[in-house]
Amino acid sequence: MPQGLQTIGFDADDTLWQNESFYRLTQERFADLLADYTDRDHLHRKLLEAERRNLGRYGFGIKGFMLSMIETAIEVTDQKVPASVIAELLSAGQEMLAHPVHLLPHAMEAVRALSETHTLVLITKGDLLDQERKLAQSGLGDFFDGVEIVSQKTPAIYMQAFTRHGSGPKHAMMIGNSLKSDVIPALEAGAWGVYIPHGLTWELEHAEPPVGHERYREFADLGEAVELLRSL
Repeated sequence: MPQGLQTIGFDADDTLWQNESFYRLTQERFADLLADYTDRDHLHRKLLEAERRNLGRYGFGIKGFMLSMIETAIEVTDQKVPASVIAELLSAGQEMLAHPVHLLPHAMEAVRALSETHTLVLITKGDLLDQERKLAQSGLGDFFDGVEIVSQKTPAIYMQAFTRHGSGPKHAMMIGNSLKSDVIPALEAGAWGVYIPHGLTWELEHAEPPVGHERYREFADLGEAVELLRSL
């Protein structure tokens, strides 16, 4: 494990607090609203296609998800979707944007403990206003020395963030639930990458674990990771 570790980056959604579960509940509501027009599997495929297509336009987050649902509803109904359904989708998105923050197990104690020994940086994708809201409501904001809300997580982004908030990626670690966004690009930048699996992962975030990489580690939860780091 790392020697001379100075900076620890944390992902936010589904690493520190629940996120994907609310998307899944909204997708179920979406399927119910369009049950007369198409089956659930077909609707799910079309929505995923729209989300993938729209990432470059809307980025990650609830607003882009809402627009992708509306676009999909128009497509699968051959432009006959009732205005009442569109209104329901807008309402569902607004409910997601106002949903209380639910911290995941060990999140508070992990962030509090590591903030005493390391420089902490929150590095998260998503809508600026929504991520700022969730951080403020989480009660974790005061433990972070920096916050980076980005459109993509690339090796260059990690290089910049860990240089801005420390001595560069060589002395940094990224902790998150997404292999594709949190772990692999951090490893490519030269940092440590710690994977904390979450029960629900968006299909567009799936990737193969970099087993065998000397700087890759996987733990069942944040509590395990913190215990090891505190013992160093």
